Amino acid sequence: MLKQKFSPLLRKVTSRITQIRQIPPRACLKVLLLFAAAFLTGHLLARGVAALETAVSPVSESENWGLGFSEEGKRPTGNATIEELKEYDAWFAQDTEEKELYLTFDCGYENGNTPAILEALKNHNAPATFFVVGNFIRDNPELIRQMVEEGHTVGNHTYSHPDMSQISSPEAFEEELVKVEELYRKTTGEEMPRYYRPPRGVYSTENLRMAKDLGYQTFFWSLAYVDWQQDAQPTHEEAFEKLLGRIHPGAIVLLHNTSRTNGEILDELLTRWESIGYTFHSLEELTANS
Repeated sequence: MLKQKFSPLLRKVTSRITQIRQIPPRACLKVLLLFAAAFLTGHLLARGVAALETAVSPVSESENWGLGFSEEGKRPTGNATIEELKEYDAWFAQDTEEKELYLTFDCGYENGNTPAILEALKNHNAPATFFVVGNFIRDNPELIRQMVEEGHTVGNHTYSHPDMSQISSPEAFEEELVKVEELYRKTTGEEMPRYYRPPRGVYSTENLRMAKDLGYQTFFWSLAYVDWQQDAQPTHEEAFEKLLGRIHPGAIVLLHNTSRTNGEILDELLTRWESIGYTFHSLEELTANS
């Protein structure tokens, strides 16, 4: 079949070579067939290597954590499943049908909303995890101590909020976390809980492995909304629509402490969640129960 497919081309090339070199046609044909076989073998090997690279490359590829909501009141799909993330001690939600939720806040800087957030959490006896960057601890030691004293967890959001997926060196990766640990220790006199959230949710499985090797658990989220744009804060109605309509059992909720809207609505939001049967739990409970 191969010979039939290439015979017109082989006859033409053989004839040309014979004219130039005066080599017997049968010898030319044998040489050309050998070259054709070598070419096809190399092509197939190249395809095999490419397929292998395609299968392996996602391990180090950068991804933005994303969600797909299909049905109100149901857990969304993520870039990875709960089971797939468990391999790396990572989470985006709790696998449960119970109306439990886990409150988390990303803290890049302080602009006056955190005290209102802490007050709302206290009113509802709701534990939360605050993922902080280096400058937040350095500039707000009293708020950090208040969080700890009121039973909240302070997690690691890296020292300088870089794209961690672009850091290939384990030493450089560790440095971004250790600097925050040192500030926390200096501020509270305690060791920092090893809870980590990648800045902007950008990650690679290589990063997840690095975090696990350092004893960290990584937390994404299953509910968030666009609350970080200071010049385009959502209205209360827009916030309630997203946060009430997409709540689901086992949700890890991501909010930003910089959001004026969050500071204003949180007390009412927690009341509304409670009115439909939800209870508030810590990430420590999530990991222990799983």
